[in-house]
Amino acid sequence: MDFLPPLQILWDYLGMHQKPEKADVIVGFGNFNDNIARRAAELYLQGYAPKILFTGGLGRNTKNLLSEPEAERFARVAMECGVPEGDILREDQSTNTKENILFTREMLERLELKHERILGVHQPFMERRICAAMGVYWPEQSFRVTSPQVTIPEYLREAERQGMTREGSISVIVGDFQRMDLYARLGYQLPQEIPEQAWEAFRQLVDMGYDKQLAK
Repeated sequence: MDFLPPLQILWDYLGMHQKPEKADVIVGFGNFNDNIARRAAELYLQGYAPKILFTGGLGRNTKNLLSEPEAERFARVAMECGVPEGDILREDQSTNTKENILFTREMLERLELKHERILGVHQPFMERRICAAMGVYWPEQSFRVTSPQVTIPEYLREAERQGMTREGSISVIVGDFQRMDLYARLGYQLPQEIPEQAWEAFRQLVDMGYDKQLAK
């Protein structure tokens, strides 16, 4: 069975599809995929915010893939895109989404940087999860999220170029969908309504063997 139809269902559900709006700071959330840094740089250069903060040390999907913190790698990519180093902040200790949020908040408050409005950048399939987590760990913060503007085939090709197998990339998306339900029940995220169509797509992908990133 072709993996693409059920994967498209999860992809569409996990994205928030929000239009970027001007903010005080852009926050690029750590990951292996440096297209997040390119998207953050694009938004900066278009005038959406005067600063970028990259957050991420080495996490679940990068500790065996990268040799430097996610934030450092993203900062370098953003500078290659034309963002001045002086407008980039690095939070390079966080290892998961909760820490991304809490350590970002601590840094912005410690540096007394204006952050009434934050524009987040993450993977397309992490948009809903980061919004749900913000609702628990920083509920009063004005926050919108966007992501690299790519299709699933484009994402999979780019992920493979950066060292992830197609099977590994699909398994990550399946695992992140599972966490929408699991993490809400554990109190890590705000509960989200999950349509049965998405659950059925999830089960189909697990049956196909894309189960390597499921939480046990």
